[in-house]
Amino acid sequence: MTNDKPTPTAEAVLSNGGVAYLEFEKPLARIEHDIAEMLREQEETGRDLSADIRQQRVRYRTTMRRLYGSLTPWETVLVARHPRRPLTTDYLQLVFRDFCELHGDRTFADDRAIITGFARLGGHKVMVIGHNKGKDVKERIRCNFGCAHPEGYRKALHKMKLAEKYGLPVVTLIDTQGAYPGIGAEERGIAHAIARNLMELARLRTPIVCAVI
Repeated sequence: MTNDKPTPTAEAVLSNGGVAYLEFEKPLARIEHDIAEMLREQEETGRDLSADIRQQRVRYRTTMRRLYGSLTPWETVLVARHPRRPLTTDYLQLVFRDFCELHGDRTFADDRAIITGFARLGGHKVMVIGHNKGKDVKERIRCNFGCAHPEGYRKALHKMKLAEKYGLPVVTLIDTQGAYPGIGAEERGIAHAIARNLMELARLRTPIVCAVI
């Protein structure tokens, strides 16, 4: 079955100070605008509006629970594509501790579309491997919008083997539309890099947790 719903256009996304909202989130956008106005007025006039601001924040949380508790199937799809949804770098800050990034594939280059490193998850030391899409235009271009080159797959494989060597669980955060299909990637063996990753991943002698974010 195909979905005849159109892809959301610029008209379907509100913009408030550079923050994007989906169409069904308009009530949240209005409340956030009201809170920002109260904060500005409080700073400029010296009036104590803290009680009103707290009330608006409670209203915001209540409205969010109501909206997200009754999503249509299409709105669920839009949330999965939400411009404000957490990325790998957000999870590294919110879920993991003591993240130490590791760079390079030891062959060609450091692919910024793949981020890897040691971290702590709860009481466990782990190796984290995730797609890095970037948050602004410059960062997205630098990260190739999360589409890995062959060196990105080799980078991930090297870090998985390193985790196996030290007996560390591997946690992968998957957030990509696929590998980069450019001529350079083909010339450097993108198909072979993907195939070898899958083969070695199946043989890896350490726990692996894969999460689609």
